[in-house]
Amino acid sequence: MAAELVEAMNMVKSFRVSDLQTLLASMGRSKSGLKQDLVGRALRLVQTEYSPELLKNVRQLYESRFPKTSGWLAARRPESVPVNYSSLSSSPTATSQGADYLNGISKPITTPAAEVKLVPLPFYQTLETLLLPTELIAQNSEKLQDSQCIFELTPSQADQIRNASELRPGIRSIQVVLRICYTDSIGVQEDQYPPNIAVKVNQSYCHVPGYYPSNKPGVEPRRPCRPINITPWLHLSNVTNRVTITWGNFGKRYSVAVYLVRVFTAADLFSQLKLCSVESAERCRERIQDKLRFDPESEIATTGLRVSLICPLVKMRLGVPCRVLTCAHLQCFDAVFFLQMNEKKPTWTCPVCDKPAPFELLTIDGLLSEILKETSEDIEEIEYLTDGSWRPIRDEKERERERERSNTPDYPVVDICIPEANGHSPAHSSTSLTAKSGSSSVGMPGVTGAPAVAPGGGAVVDLTLDSSSEEEGGGAGGDSEDTEDSADSPAPKRGRYNYDKDLVTAY
Repeated sequence: MAAELVEAMNMVKSFRVSDLQTLLASMGRSKSGLKQDLVGRALRLVQTEYSPELLKNVRQLYESRFPKTSGWLAARRPESVPVNYSSLSSSPTATSQGADYLNGISKPITTPAAEVKLVPLPFYQTLETLLLPTELIAQNSEKLQDSQCIFELTPSQADQIRNASELRPGIRSIQVVLRICYTDSIGVQEDQYPPNIAVKVNQSYCHVPGYYPSNKPGVEPRRPCRPINITPWLHLSNVTNRVTITWGNFGKRYSVAVYLVRVFTAADLFSQLKLCSVESAERCRERIQDKLRFDPESEIATTGLRVSLICPLVKMRLGVPCRVLTCAHLQCFDAVFFLQMNEKKPTWTCPVCDKPAPFELLTIDGLLSEILKETSEDIEEIEYLTDGSWRPIRDEKERERERERSNTPDYPVVDICIPEANGHSPAHSSTSLTAKSGSSSVGMPGVTGAPAVAPGGGAVVDLTLDSSSEEEGGGAGGDSEDTEDSADSPAPKRGRYNYDKDLVTAY
């Protein structure tokens, strides 16, 4: 009876809030309050009103929540609470090892696998599940918590790891990885580390990815959350492996799972992409025609769509044009560079429109692949037309380079600074010389508006002279005999080049 009472108390300590509320409500107790209050209320209920019916309810709640397979452990167990290992754990390994237990009981699985689902990762193929998603449960009110799990590798699993090829020195293609995510049963969960995480495998700390420094001012560094490779620190035998996780308890709930996986490289994914996801040139043309089909509701008719042959990721010419099937644009990015970048820093985001770009939705553009083969390296842009055809677009710099190579200018060049080039003098040269020549070239006596020949061959005509001013303008460049008339008449206007504005050069 005492062992069953201790067993029931240990089970109650592992319950969630919903389990505690169900238990208390079934026994006519209040189910309101914080989790600590609910735990204390349920423990007092078990101690004061212990009965076979109550024990049955406790066991049903426990078994509905936790499968009877192997086990979560705690770093510390209250020494005052004895544990009947044979009645609490069905795992012979846990019993034979005499391991510690979380909250005084064996913690096989705190959440069924159907409740928490981790998102599949393109670079990791799950071969076997060694530990289903299991929630980390705080033992006390401290901010830093320790939790442990144990598992064994079968001889077949150990042989798979030993015989696996190496991706690079010391890194095998078959690995045992630890994945952590939020405890949430809605949808699939991405990898997410808790604060202050540290992972120790068989008494040795393993590497956890650090933070990426941010290039933007005021933006905090971001930590890439990805599976943690614990293979190098495992016992590849029938010896039990123990994993200790240190994590910060700041109110959010986390679950942990362990998988045996096959790791792919960017080259492996590229081979899969070429084999399974290539859109034919005919289908690409249909897509272009659909986009350029006349829309009567549109005020502006689209006659063509320009597409760059330069990858937006690396600013180089596309090698293998790739895009996402769900994206609306025709612009592509390079598949090889995209996979390599996601292998180092997985974001799976379209570099053109910043929308999600999962691997399963990537496709190689067959039409643009043909265009890249048919065009020269200097073509950086093309235009798709309404009938599905295309034409290259050359920029102004390329046209200028072609003119220089052909050495045939589009229009004749006349240098007006050299008189001998066209038989005429520049306008400013003739007027300057005219202004210096004075009355010898303008205002000839007896002739109204008589032209004077400029040194450069032009004729200078004073169109403002009349019969009344003939006598006064006889000496435009010299001293006038009638000083009184000269004093009364206004001085001639001079321009910035020191010539009369009233003079016009005619050729």
